[in-house]
Amino acid sequence: MMTLKVKRLRPDATLPAYAHPGDAGLDLFAAVALDIEPGESRMVGTGIAIELPPETEAQVRPRSGLAMKHSITVLNTPGTIDRGYRGEVGVILINHGHQRFEVRPGMKIAQLVIASCLTVAVEEAENLADSARGHGGFGSTGM
Repeated sequence: MMTLKVKRLRPDATLPAYAHPGDAGLDLFAAVALDIEPGESRMVGTGIAIELPPETEAQVRPRSGLAMKHSITVLNTPGTIDRGYRGEVGVILINHGHQRFEVRPGMKIAQLVIASCLTVAVEEAENLADSARGHGGFGSTGM
């Protein structure tokens, strides 16, 4: 098992935690109180900083309950946290609903998924190998 080191930046910050054994994502908790108006996005501080294990990245993803019940989601889904980042973990929430959404300290606001991360060498090429898809882009496979 790998270890995720977490530093509290505020004494009352809640550490990330799995809600159930076997869950893919750790719950992330707000460390601040703020309101998000309809159509507005806000950065929500978690009050924590992390040190990821080697060859991993962290992905900040929405919580389905907030999306379904309140139309609140993570704006840059998934948000990527690189292994070398040591600042506060922030979550950009957007309110797609029609009512103000109140974020309160200790509220579950997102989930954090730790994933393997490959590093590649970039090599310029004159040609690329042919593939069955070729140049087919958005919508090229039909509905």
